[in-house]
Amino acid sequence: MASVRFMVTPTKIDDLPGLSDTSPDLSSRSSSRVRFSSRESVPETSRSEGLSDFSGVTTSVATGAGEPASDKTPNPHDLAEDVSQTSITGEQCHLLDPGRKKDVYLNNTSYEDGDEYFDKNLALFEEEMDTRPKVSSLLNRMANYTNLTQGAREHEEAENGALGKAKPTKTPQMGTFMGVYLPCLQNIFGVILFLRLTWVVGTAGILQAFAIVFICCCCTLLTAISMSAIATNGVVPAGGSYFMISRALGPEFGGAVGLCFYLGTTFAASMYILGAIEIFLMYIAPEAAIFRSADPLKESAAMLNNMRVYGSAFLLLMVLVVFVGVRYVNKFASLFLACVIVSILAIYAGAIKSSFAPPHFPVCMLGNRTLSGRHIDICAKTEEQGNVTVPTRLWGLFCNSSRQLNATCDEYFAHNSVTALPGIPGLASGVIAENLWGSYLQKGEIIEKPSARSVDVPGAASQEYVLADITTSFTLLVGIFFPSVTGIMAGSNRSGDLKDAQKSIPVGTILAILTTSFVYLSNVVLFGACVEGVLLRDKFGDAVKGNLVVGTLSWPSPWVIVIGSFFSTCGAGLQSLTGAPRLLQAIAKDNIIPFLRVFGHSKANGEPTWALLLTAGIAELGILIASLDLVAPILSMFFLMCYLFVNLACALQTLLRTPNWRPRFRYYHWALSFMGMSICLALMFVSSWYYAIVAMVIAGMIYKYIEYQGAEKEWGDGIRGLSLSAARFALLRLEEGPPHTKNWRPQLLVLLKLDEDLHVKHPRLLTFASQLKAGKGLTIVGTAMAGNFLESYAEALAAEQTIKHLMETERVKGFCQLVVAGKVREGISHLIQASGLGGMRHNTVVMGWPNAWRQSEDARAWKTFIGTVRVTTAARLALLVAKNVAFYPGNSEPFAEGHIDVWWIVHDGGMLMLLPFLLRQHKVWRKCSIRIFTVAQLEDNSIQMKKDLATFLYHLRIEAEVEVVEMHDSDISAYTYERTLMMEQRSQMLRHMRLSKTERDREVSGGPGGGQGLWGAPLPRSPPCPPQAQLVKDRNSTLRLTSIGSDEDDETDTAPERVHMTWTKDKYLAARGQRLRPLEGVQDLLSMKPDQSNVRRMHTAVKLNEVIVTRSHEARLVLLNMPGPPRNPAGDENYMEFLEVLTEGLERVLLVRGGGSEVITIYS
Repeated sequence: MASVRFMVTPTKIDDLPGLSDTSPDLSSRSSSRVRFSSRESVPETSRSEGLSDFSGVTTSVATGAGEPASDKTPNPHDLAEDVSQTSITGEQCHLLDPGRKKDVYLNNTSYEDGDEYFDKNLALFEEEMDTRPKVSSLLNRMANYTNLTQGAREHEEAENGALGKAKPTKTPQMGTFMGVYLPCLQNIFGVILFLRLTWVVGTAGILQAFAIVFICCCCTLLTAISMSAIATNGVVPAGGSYFMISRALGPEFGGAVGLCFYLGTTFAASMYILGAIEIFLMYIAPEAAIFRSADPLKESAAMLNNMRVYGSAFLLLMVLVVFVGVRYVNKFASLFLACVIVSILAIYAGAIKSSFAPPHFPVCMLGNRTLSGRHIDICAKTEEQGNVTVPTRLWGLFCNSSRQLNATCDEYFAHNSVTALPGIPGLASGVIAENLWGSYLQKGEIIEKPSARSVDVPGAASQEYVLADITTSFTLLVGIFFPSVTGIMAGSNRSGDLKDAQKSIPVGTILAILTTSFVYLSNVVLFGACVEGVLLRDKFGDAVKGNLVVGTLSWPSPWVIVIGSFFSTCGAGLQSLTGAPRLLQAIAKDNIIPFLRVFGHSKANGEPTWALLLTAGIAELGILIASLDLVAPILSMFFLMCYLFVNLACALQTLLRTPNWRPRFRYYHWALSFMGMSICLALMFVSSWYYAIVAMVIAGMIYKYIEYQGAEKEWGDGIRGLSLSAARFALLRLEEGPPHTKNWRPQLLVLLKLDEDLHVKHPRLLTFASQLKAGKGLTIVGTAMAGNFLESYAEALAAEQTIKHLMETERVKGFCQLVVAGKVREGISHLIQASGLGGMRHNTVVMGWPNAWRQSEDARAWKTFIGTVRVTTAARLALLVAKNVAFYPGNSEPFAEGHIDVWWIVHDGGMLMLLPFLLRQHKVWRKCSIRIFTVAQLEDNSIQMKKDLATFLYHLRIEAEVEVVEMHDSDISAYTYERTLMMEQRSQMLRHMRLSKTERDREVSGGPGGGQGLWGAPLPRSPPCPPQAQLVKDRNSTLRLTSIGSDEDDETDTAPERVHMTWTKDKYLAARGQRLRPLEGVQDLLSMKPDQSNVRRMHTAVKLNEVIVTRSHEARLVLLNMPGPPRNPAGDENYMEFLEVLTEGLERVLLVRGGGSEVITIYS
């Protein structure tokens, strides 16, 4: 079949006669209408959705843009004329035939101009297209995804607006070399290489310096492997490293580590600026110093002040450059990188040249002590001038400024000779053997050459010697050197500019680290093999007249290193001042730290102005420290913490085997990540343990702040996966066996009742649950709704949100569970049976007392309650019923005094002992004392009972007053008899009323066709419900929100469902007899006598109530054993009456029913 190409652009399909009715597949969801044109490109959605039946078909129908489509009616003959463009077979002509039978679906007249048409191949899915788009639409959106760096989009829009024209967005075209490798090189190579590496080698020795560099490089290499795995596990947008950490470890860790990384980048700017000022004042223009001191001891303090003044001015200049525009920083980046590369090449060239022609930089030695060359013209004590021996300037420095040969001189100066050593002996000199081992010095010590000859006599520590400015140690050197290996994130921060970020970031970053590691390690060896040891330990080059030590080795001139290092340091500082504000802006825009929200704002072009000002302020703090050696360990801490969490993120994701963890970079392993994490942690404490603690405290405070504020971000992070894994492990452990009595605590299922407006009827029930739990253990808040789940889903979600909001208000830590069932009683049963998971299941049910059960004529008011009690008992769960829950105290209403009274009548596991103890842990009940009452019968020894109970409470470690109440046998009072009679008469009367109502309902058939009366005559049908009443009825039947003790259960045992009946004469006479039966029932009520078992139970309830009210009428809370429901359901209503009588006259009552297991023990 010949191939034909369709060009599709939006227009009305009806504009093409013969196509609107015959080509259903030319409609597109995205454009809704199609037109054929030879000059338009094909939208992705049109190609995939509109041409399913035209696969392999190609044609172009040219239509004028401004002409009516009717004038351009295509036909097979015209289309076939342009053979170069078109080749149509008979089958394809048939598809374009205007006379073809119309498609039923597309020609439905109910579709208007704005309606959507769907591909008939996907007709099964057309109703879900709004929520589940076609694959082609999804791919089209993903193909158009732009990944620009922070602020770049706004910057471009601002520029385009100013120019008055729109420029198309350029596709990222940077490759691995330009986009990742070179930026990483520029950020890794820095001030430490030129200013401190020689000093590190001289102080630590080649072996230890090699170890320092190797450990630091291994740390960054392992971190780069972990970072490559994270960076290739999906698209990394703006934010770079912060984005990776936060999305992998969650908002809390992300915010904490993100701010640490921001502070590290900011202090890096301070370090680079201090390095640039040191190069400027020490090696380029020493005469530019503002503060000077004649006293050599105060010269270092004056230099620090110079650093502060020039550093602040330099910082202000750099901030202005960054404020004006990032484009200028990026334009000079290549120049700064070139300076770095040229300087490094000059070092290698000088090292090679030193093997055959070492440069002349003599170091003057007095004995084995190194002399400063800044004030020495000739390295000798005397010199010959016209055959006359005269003292040199050095003589005057050690002989009290006297130029006389017989002057009194320093004893060490008098006994030791002055020699000149070559500062750069060269590769072939063998000096490497002396430099293998370290020489750590205390502050103020003289730098000495151990192998030189010296007369060991005391002498003054003159300032003419080269002295150690700080006390050195291995750990200090680690902290100072580590910043020189940072900067590995530069490639990931530019992911938006890369053509293939998932390929370029790993390759470019790892190659850059390998390159820089080679340079650092080779320079350690070269410095030790080419430079004299005393010169290596001379930090500022005093022995070689103030020259930069690494510059003395370089070729062709020391100025190559000086100028190159100055510009490279300036460039690194600008890069840090550019990146740090954008990192802070990315954190602020995530809105996980509320007080940083203001720093998310930016100028019209996307420049983060406020973030830049804060960055400048923090960088100024680093500059005020004024010492490169003190600032370097600070930023080392922050970078090490960032790298630690990158490794942790990769290790967690790998070990948890998260389904979304599918990095394209395959050369990673969790063991490597853990090794990198361990090295980072070790380096933090090795370099400076107190800085490490401070950094961790800062990160911990930020973490807890974000957690306290409640970060509402869900990023699918690894910490959430770790929590799930830990929860699974813990649940499986809990499943191994039931909890020991010592570990038993009430795990609550709180059953709530909602009204028709989805408001909780008794919120104090949740308050009481929070007071009982005090944030410990499991709390499940549940409710049951009557209705159909499919129809009531929205209302169920609304109810669930209402409960969750109330839980937040009452600070209840727990879960919400809602069940929609056909009957409320069934829903509650489902909750009791199925709530919880594994070992985390409830063991106690909390519910409220049905207060209005007496006033209701419907038995549903109390049958649901008793049904729940029975289900709870069958499940062997404890039960707490709060009566008068509206009078329970709130969390902000603590009692200043009072009692919690426990009436221990029967033992059912010890819950009555445990509950008041748990309540007193809460501030509301803390000042209430516990009183425990127990009941003694006539045959009991009340004195012994009191002693035993006191001993029992002593062993339980519960402080409480003990009292034994004696209840003697007494005759049943007339009040008790009358109360029982009234109870049974009421039950009988309500039963008759419900039966009468049932019989009246049976007189009218419930079938849709009506019933038949006597002898088959049709009965009159009841009038239909009005529409409004029917709506109300439907609403109530669809969704009935209720809980235990509800008045609105849809199940009644005494009212059977309406049935179809065919009436006969006998049935009619029987029905008439039933209508006369209520009159007989009234007479029975007047003559009935109460059941003796009910009288006994009522007598117990009345007597106990009298005793309880007498002793506990002023108690803040009364806890009481709850008797179980009767085994015969016929006595359920009497059971409710017994409980009502038992608790009359008490303000707050908690009825407690144990689950049948011991919950408290005297053993440890």
